[in-house]
Amino acid sequence: MNFKESKAIYLQIADRICDEILLEQYMPEERIPSVREYAAMVEVNANTVMRSYDYLQSRNIVYNKRGIGFFVAADARSLILSLRKNVFLEEELTHFFRQIKVLGISIEEIVDMYQEFSKKPL
Repeated sequence: MNFKESKAIYLQIADRICDEILLEQYMPEERIPSVREYAAMVEVNANTVMRSYDYLQSRNIVYNKRGIGFFVAADARSLILSLRKNVFLEEELTHFFRQIKVLGISIEEIVDMYQEFSKKPL
């Protein structure tokens, strides 16, 4: 896995696990790879992955069954979407609005571009 320097590695791993949950690679109530398995997959220290799992557990996205492993919470998908939506609205959208104002881009141009974009498959 390639990591960005601008964000802590354990948060990037947590984001990746959230992406995998959203893409249904891990289903609700399903066990996710062990800390060591995931560390080997992303080629980092197991302590870093443990920190990611702890972070996700603190947000109720995963939970630990002692001696068995970590599992995806039943409502993990909706929690992830809610958390990401809040971050987008509070952080990224503000930056976006600032940029379109500075660049003099009209809301009509944005609407037209969004309508074209929404016609394309993701």
